Amino acid sequence: MARQIHISTMRAMLDAGDPVDIRLWTRSGEIQLWRNCVSLRYDFRAGTRNIKLLDSRQIRKVRDVCIFEINGLEVYL
Repeated sequence: MARQIHISTMRAMLDAGDPVDIRLWTRSGEIQLWRNCVSLRYDFRAGTRNIKLLDSRQIRKVRDVCIFEINGLEVYL
C-alpha cells in the first residue's frame, strides 16, 4: 500500500471538501498539525488556499507546497 501521494492528489483531496488532518511547515519553520479542517478557496496563481479549522472556526492561509502530510500520507512534489 502506498504511503506517499503526489501533490496533485493532495489538491484533489482538499478540493473534495471532506475534513482532513494536515501537517505543514509555517513561515517561521515550525511544524504544525491541523486536525479536522476543510479547504475553502484555492488561489492558483499564488499557490495558496484558505483552510478552515472546524474545531476553532479559524480561517488560515497556507501554501500548498508547505503541506507535507495529509491524513497520514506523505506528500511529494
